[in-house]
Amino acid sequence: MDQSLIFDPALINKYDYAGPRYTSYPTAPQFHEGFGEDAYRAAAVSSNASGRPLSLYFHIPFCDTVCFYCACNKIATKDRGMAGGYLERLHREIILQGELFDRSRRVEQLHWGGGTPTFISHDQMRELMQVTGEHFSLADDDSGEYSIEIDPREATAQTIRMLREVGFNRLSLGVQDLDPKVQKAVNRIQSEAETMTVLEAAREYGYRSVSIDLIYGLPFQSVESFLRTLDRVIEVGPDRLSVFNYAHLPERFKPQRRIDEQNLPSPAVKLDILKNTIEHLAAAGYVYIWMDHFARPDDELALAQREGTLYRNFQGYSTHSECDLVAMGVTSISMVGPTYSQNERGLDEYYQHLDAGRLPVFRGIELSRDDLIRRDVITRLICNFKLDFAQLEAAWGISFGDYFVDNLKRLQEMQEDGLIELNRQGIRVLPRGRLLIRNVCMAFDKYLPPVAQQKNFSRVI
Repeated sequence: MDQSLIFDPALINKYDYAGPRYTSYPTAPQFHEGFGEDAYRAAAVSSNASGRPLSLYFHIPFCDTVCFYCACNKIATKDRGMAGGYLERLHREIILQGELFDRSRRVEQLHWGGGTPTFISHDQMRELMQVTGEHFSLADDDSGEYSIEIDPREATAQTIRMLREVGFNRLSLGVQDLDPKVQKAVNRIQSEAETMTVLEAAREYGYRSVSIDLIYGLPFQSVESFLRTLDRVIEVGPDRLSVFNYAHLPERFKPQRRIDEQNLPSPAVKLDILKNTIEHLAAAGYVYIWMDHFARPDDELALAQREGTLYRNFQGYSTHSECDLVAMGVTSISMVGPTYSQNERGLDEYYQHLDAGRLPVFRGIELSRDDLIRRDVITRLICNFKLDFAQLEAAWGISFGDYFVDNLKRLQEMQEDGLIELNRQGIRVLPRGRLLIRNVCMAFDKYLPPVAQQKNFSRVI
């Protein structure tokens, strides 16, 4: 598969409007409170008949300090004692969830996200993994895809060693930018030494994959300054990089109100940073997986994309499309069978449910057959940049051209602009259209409001 990319400023400007990132379809605005605990329990029990393996996600919401750019669900606090009460409830949720799923269903994927998972102590980390293993069938042969998000300011070489010992084999490191001026402006002071300590420990203790997160569009960034950070990161050779666009939405995310908009790079500079980043990473041998994500050509995600087996869910990219996702912790979202369900977003409400012996599900959705078909289309496009009509027709018993006649019409302009190749056999996203893959997927989204009303979503670039 051709994994090249063409940066076309004119097309980017034309198609750079807001839209979903499609970590799910239907997207979260379609979730409703008519789908609650009882519906989730029924879906979980029903899913056992499939025998599918499981993917587990645990949300640790706490951060010692708030990064001003952050749009994540988090609780900024200096009080480490808050973790104890939270983990007590999380253990209860693990027990309740574990009762629903057959122990024959092996956990092939596991992820701790946040917040900052390394906010909790080493003993608390060990206990959390131990409790998980008591109620779910964890892999004991290091064959699972077990990952954790690391804040290098909250981790030492001993932390990395301990996490490897309890079963983690993949790390994702938050770096964002190594420039001290940028770090000060976003309240994330993180020395290069702290970052390198974690990276070196990950290599020493045999982690199978290390990913680094960067953000472009932050205060005081320029093409030159960002490339200095990028060059230093490339030197240490991570397996994957995520290069995120900073979306400044202070009306939605309060911490962003502490960023002085006058110090943000202009849209033109942001595009130049992205263009140069793509060129730099290509020259260093990285391939473009999907928006924001780059990987070495021999990385399992790059291989999966070339083989047409790449998958995406709330945890990010994966090679485990066959798993049901069981998500635990405040705000977390599960995907079990043909359903999505979300936990309570407030800490008090989350605690109240679990203290009463109930799962904290407060909303979700059961997908219709049409939802499932459209999700399949969007997933294939967003992961593999291609869609074979015959495969979809065989999988769903439809005539693709008849079923999606109106949707295909929406792709005509994209075909004329060279974003895609559309013929009777299928759709192929061309190198010029890969940065705009969200736009291609939007053509198949039944729920998407008009462009002017898409305030819940970030801009494509």
